Amino acid sequence: MADSTEHLHLGTGIGPLRFGMTMEQVRKAIGEPEEVEKSDESDEFDHQAWNYLDLGYSLYFDEEDANRLSCIETDRPDLRLYGEAVIGKSPAEVKALMARHGHPEAEEETLDANELQVSYDQEMIDFYFVDDELAVINFGVFIDEETHDVKWPA
Repeated sequence: MADSTEHLHLGTGIGPLRFGMTMEQVRKAIGEPEEVEKSDESDEFDHQAWNYLDLGYSLYFDEEDANRLSCIETDRPDLRLYGEAVIGKSPAEVKALMARHGHPEAEEETLDANELQVSYDQEMIDFYFVDDELAVINFGVFIDEETHDVKWPA
């Protein structure tokens, strides 16, 4: 894992990664991925996932968005959201953090006996808990609710 703390910014990115970056820009920023996975026919959309296991990132590039970075999944223990460490927190702690920052509307889905997904659709972020501890965050670029257009950060 990298030594520096990484800050997640909703709709924008994390650390050196910003939504809308091209594959080449990502390569220049953090190097070559350790694994590349391509979507298959059962997936909703055509994409590539670049996995940086040592850095704690999986990066998703959608073909329909000209292969620009549109989604990030991370389990970095040094991750900060609104300045607070979040990996390892309980669902109640994460929901309270989100509510304090103006995001009170969450949806919950039990995935397995010990797995819970807490989603904030408007904020384009999903929190995945295992045994009541936050294990993984998946978040993406904002989408305009009316036009369904991608809202790339400036």
